[in-house]
Amino acid sequence: MDTLVTTDWLGSELGADDLIVLDCTIFLTMGDNGYVSESGLENFETGHIPGARFADLNEALVDTTTKLRYSVPTPEYFGAAMEQLGVQDTTRVVLYDDNNSMWAARVWFMLRWIGFDNAALLDGGLKAWRAEGRSVESGPAMQSPAPSGSLSLNPRPRMIADKAEVLASIEDGATCLIDSLPPAVFSGKVQPYARPGHIPGAINIAATAMVDAGSGRFRPEAEIRAMLPDRPEARTVAY
Repeated sequence: MDTLVTTDWLGSELGADDLIVLDCTIFLTMGDNGYVSESGLENFETGHIPGARFADLNEALVDTTTKLRYSVPTPEYFGAAMEQLGVQDTTRVVLYDDNNSMWAARVWFMLRWIGFDNAALLDGGLKAWRAEGRSVESGPAMQSPAPSGSLSLNPRPRMIADKAEVLASIEDGATCLIDSLPPAVFSGKVQPYARPGHIPGAINIAATAMVDAGSGRFRPEAEIRAMLPDRPEARTVAY
């Protein structure tokens, strides 16, 4: 299974015993005091890819003990949550959302972080699936059956940078900091957070720039590579 799978591929594999499909949708809107996060559960219940389960990035897959939104939980917590969704060592996982794949990509990253590599993003997400007239189903998320296996944890701690590392990177010149927020937020023109602007030394490559606005699919690899700085020796930290 490739890292990026097509709607045709998923359509042919849907229903396979070892395939878990997860809807990871979240919607962000701008409120009076910054971004407002809205769960995609209602959107999921209105219509989702048949057999999909809902991955709750507002509650079940994040550290809810901190005021910092979307903080990663411990590998053990996240792994247990994935097991509850049916993910095991022997499964294949396809992730999608209804918002430019940014949330599906987050769950894909977190699976890699705990050492699970057999996961892919659906290119174009629910938008592309619907645009092709493919079937969707409505109703509550189905209950995952009791797991017959387990999900092993082999964490890769270097995949996540902490505050101390980022502060040090501002001065060391050896780290490439990428701000993936919209240009207006990067520049400070729009202020959804307590302090406007960006981390000193960061460059701006908006996550939405990597996706074609019309189709919702990722841009060709060559175009995405051209957006990235040519610094193969540097450690890259994105936020």
